[in-house]
Amino acid sequence: MSTTTQASQRIASLLDDNSFVEIGAKVTARATDFNLKATDTPSDGVVTGYGVINDNLVYVYAQDPSVLGGSIGEMHAKKIANLYDMALKMGAPVIGIIDSTGLRLQEGVDALDGFGEIFAAQSLASGVIPQITAVFGNCGGGLSMIPALSDFVFMEKDAKMFVNSPDAIDGNNAAKCDTSACTFQAEEAGNASVVADEATIYAQIRELVSLLPGNCESTAFADCDDDLNRAAADIASFVGGDIAGAVAAIADNGSVFESKADFAKDVFTGLIKLNGDTVGVIANNDTAITANGAAKAADFVEFLDAFEIPVLTLTNVEKFKNCMCCEKRFAREGAKLTAAFANATVPKVNVIVGKAFGTPGVMMNSKALGADMTFAWADAKIGMIDSKYAAQVIAGDKGDKDAVAKEYDALQNSVDAAARRGYVDTIINAEDTRKYVIGAFDMLYTKAVDTPAKKHTTK
Repeated sequence: MSTTTQASQRIASLLDDNSFVEIGAKVTARATDFNLKATDTPSDGVVTGYGVINDNLVYVYAQDPSVLGGSIGEMHAKKIANLYDMALKMGAPVIGIIDSTGLRLQEGVDALDGFGEIFAAQSLASGVIPQITAVFGNCGGGLSMIPALSDFVFMEKDAKMFVNSPDAIDGNNAAKCDTSACTFQAEEAGNASVVADEATIYAQIRELVSLLPGNCESTAFADCDDDLNRAAADIASFVGGDIAGAVAAIADNGSVFESKADFAKDVFTGLIKLNGDTVGVIANNDTAITANGAAKAADFVEFLDAFEIPVLTLTNVEKFKNCMCCEKRFAREGAKLTAAFANATVPKVNVIVGKAFGTPGVMMNSKALGADMTFAWADAKIGMIDSKYAAQVIAGDKGDKDAVAKEYDALQNSVDAAARRGYVDTIINAEDTRKYVIGAFDMLYTKAVDTPAKKHTTK
């Protein structure tokens, strides 16, 4: 292994013991301007190679801040781009560990071109192999595009990630709002999937790699020792509160990997195992969906579809969040979520665990958008609008609003009415959710869909 100690140690902490094989250890900077020739640049500030995580092949690179601040120069960039080339050929994930001051100014346009080579490699690999980035130090300016182009971003609690530094933003400074901090990136920007200490990040990445397929043509399967017919006795208690508990009640052995837990908390996104197969879950944690929640869900659905990971939704939504911020963006973000579900060709199962009202209910993986199986709990409500609001319109000023609301519930909003119209396939007891969902995905295992010939959607 090379002399870039910190980067090497980080890789060793991540991978299975003694599994790392370094590539390009002897590469150094070629540039000579500004006396670079006299500067020692071991491995040109980045350690690259391959190894295994729980016996899964992965390619990994780690920047070393002790070598010119971990800055990206021509050869540094080529090593990362070449690693992507190998990973694509082998069909294995790429994990990047970022700790860098950014572009190497002494190398000018050569370094800038190197940035472009990395971006091109990431874009080519997107949807083909999983890309995971961990930010352990500085990640500023154009370098922030690397995690942004990745599928999952882990951020150490003291790390910094930004396009413009907080002090360079008009009307702002770091004391007022540290836009580079992990809290801002996770809670406000939604750029960090997981924020934790360094040791936890290694453990979480290892868990994630075990859940993900190596590439878009493979699967991630593990033996299941959990009862396939296990009842989830307390699952209903989590609806309207912490929906992650309901997800855990369904999952094999209650194990859940949640992504972007601190961002747009009205929507849950995460990965679980069901009968040993990886399944992606999108669930409503609030009956009002926000623009950020729609964007978060749409991105996750597109990731799942790209890697042939089945989609499970737990639906409990009745309205759009009513605020100026959401109003500015919801039509666009809502359209993206709608298109993501409609275009996804993987197996799609929807469980209506509470309300499915109006357009938000349609957007959440409804049968109209192509859900293959739709289950609903016996006390679910499915319709256009809450009956008390419908009664105000139908009854007018003189009618018996309570009587109209009761009639509207029975005729339009009940789960039985939806089932009679074919919008629900099966009404189930809440505690039987795990059994029915596993059975549905087992039935859908060989699903195949013919889609119109096109390059891609525009939403």
